[in-house]
Amino acid sequence: MTIRNLTQNTRIAGQAVRADTFLKRMQGLLGRASLATGEALVIAPCRSVHMLFMRFSIDVVFLDWSSRVVGLCADLQPFSFSPVFWKSACAIELPAGTIKKTNIRVGDNLSIK
Repeated sequence: MTIRNLTQNTRIAGQAVRADTFLKRMQGLLGRASLATGEALVIAPCRSVHMLFMRFSIDVVFLDWSSRVVGLCADLQPFSFSPVFWKSACAIELPAGTIKKTNIRVGDNLSIK
């Protein structure tokens, strides 16, 4: 799947994978050593994430049901927790630095196809 920021007309990730079952959401990125530039994991449904037992930092973008950005967590460190974003329908986990590099802002409208 590809993730685009429709508000800014930019590409965020070209190799996104969906985790939309209990088992896929539970595994998430556990066991991976890194997340390469252009990769993403879309977790749905999701209002918060944890970094327990993770080996690397990530950026997380939270979207509501209309694919509007409702929360951002840049450089979320291993063994930490994101805030809960009550209006979130899904979370997009990205390599650390992606939020800054692609200038994602709260209120932006994203496309996941």
